[in-house]
Amino acid sequence: MQYEFLKQFPKRMKHVGLYALLFGNSGQKAIWKQYGFESADSQLNLIFAVMLYLMEQSLKEETCMMDDIGAYIDTLNTAYFEKSMSYEDCRRLGDFIVNAVLSNDGRPMYFTGYDFESHTWQRIHISYVANRIIYLDTEVKRTSYYLTDDGYNLLLGTLEIENNMKLTIHEMIFKMHLEKQSYDKAVDEVKHVFNLLRIQLQKIQEAMGRIRRNALNYSVTDYQQILEENMDTIRNTRKQFLEYRDLVKTRAAQMEEEHIHIQKLEPKEEENLGNLRIIEGYLNRAIDEHQKILHQHLDLKALYTKELEELSQMSLIQRFSLRSELFDRVLEDPRALAGMEEFFRPLFLRGPDKIYNLNQALEPQHTIRKKREEDSQEQIDFDEQEWQRQQEQQRVQKMEKYRGCLRYLLERLLVYGEFTLSDCRDDTKEHPQQLKQLVPNVEIFKEVMVELIKSREIDIPALQKERSEFIQEDSGGFRLHEMLLQLLEEAEESGGRKISRIGVTRAAEAETVVFEGVFDEMGQEKAIRCSQLHFWAKQV
Repeated sequence: MQYEFLKQFPKRMKHVGLYALLFGNSGQKAIWKQYGFESADSQLNLIFAVMLYLMEQSLKEETCMMDDIGAYIDTLNTAYFEKSMSYEDCRRLGDFIVNAVLSNDGRPMYFTGYDFESHTWQRIHISYVANRIIYLDTEVKRTSYYLTDDGYNLLLGTLEIENNMKLTIHEMIFKMHLEKQSYDKAVDEVKHVFNLLRIQLQKIQEAMGRIRRNALNYSVTDYQQILEENMDTIRNTRKQFLEYRDLVKTRAAQMEEEHIHIQKLEPKEEENLGNLRIIEGYLNRAIDEHQKILHQHLDLKALYTKELEELSQMSLIQRFSLRSELFDRVLEDPRALAGMEEFFRPLFLRGPDKIYNLNQALEPQHTIRKKREEDSQEQIDFDEQEWQRQQEQQRVQKMEKYRGCLRYLLERLLVYGEFTLSDCRDDTKEHPQQLKQLVPNVEIFKEVMVELIKSREIDIPALQKERSEFIQEDSGGFRLHEMLLQLLEEAEESGGRKISRIGVTRAAEAETVVFEGVFDEMGQEKAIRCSQLHFWAKQV
């Protein structure tokens, strides 16, 4: 399937159908107007109020007859809606809501959803209310109504689960699927967890934007609510995600070791291994989002405190008119010019002397190169188009150097299958032009090697699958996996062999590898000392 996110699409459309059919059935405005409910808002409010009454009676396993529903609506009307309806009108309105709106006059209700896996339209049955026959005093036969599973799902999706509980619930379900080794379902749940973390981060950013615009428009209640949600998200979440990630890595490694001598895994096992890789990737991203939420949480507290302090200081500022308080009084009495320095002296007060700031001394220090790159991204006003063109040209040239270094390593993998970093050093001594390709400058070479060591083992099909599922914006910087896929696709188009896995391991006891005669970004000649690395590739 080309788009993995379209799996189980009919299941999603059933949740849509629960609302769509309810709104469609309630559109008989002539009946509503007889009882004074003319707007769609008032109609839907009453429908959901009746459904909540049905749910409460169903949960308590008590009878819920039409007389009970009519009495409930009559109580709501007397206390809140204040419509000119009698008890009989309330009973007839309840009969219309239950039998016409929720039960569709006894006719089955269907909503059509497209199944992208089987390429067919699928009819989805929907039922909100069911009834059963009961006997009062063993003789009187009456009808009692209760909610179905669809009715429960509709109501539970409105309010019953609070925002701070959603993450905990999805995390519990994910843990359960992981323990049962239902990795395909665990993938869906870990996606939900990641989406909830991303939504929480966006809420913090939106709150900070509102505070910057006007702190008075952001109430203390909103601030307290988002702080509580942040604390619920931060508390113990990172530790649990790290444990889940270690568990997933262990299971994936065990699965690979068990089938190390088999040419190809069974389809089900291969699918499980692919799902484990996807789960590991999402857990890594969830841990990053957790760290961002922690930093943004602290920034939000500092920003809100700062804005409120500045607003409170504004009340201490005294304003006066220069015309009435200065010019007119000088014209009345020119002798006041002798004390003019007392009036202007506050305008020329020098700022306080700088002192040693211990807080800044304890902050993490950034490298000069990183600061230089941040400065190069600053937007300037003069000759902006020319500056942007130059920046883009420099970025393209830098990306070509990354591609050249990575292309050199891939070409050796396609030819030899495996090699060491010392082999590259020996070849570049005989062919100096290859040294410039492998090491365009010291900084780029180090960054490529560090990214390869951090990745350790790269699953090419998993990366291709992830790229097909998610649309990512071009960051303009170096991304190892993205550039690696591009180079492999170019090699395949030119007739090269396919690679399914790439690995990089470090030989701790081997002697260091030295590259001499290379240059850094400033053009100064350097010598690089690297650990011995072993590169290998598994071909299809």
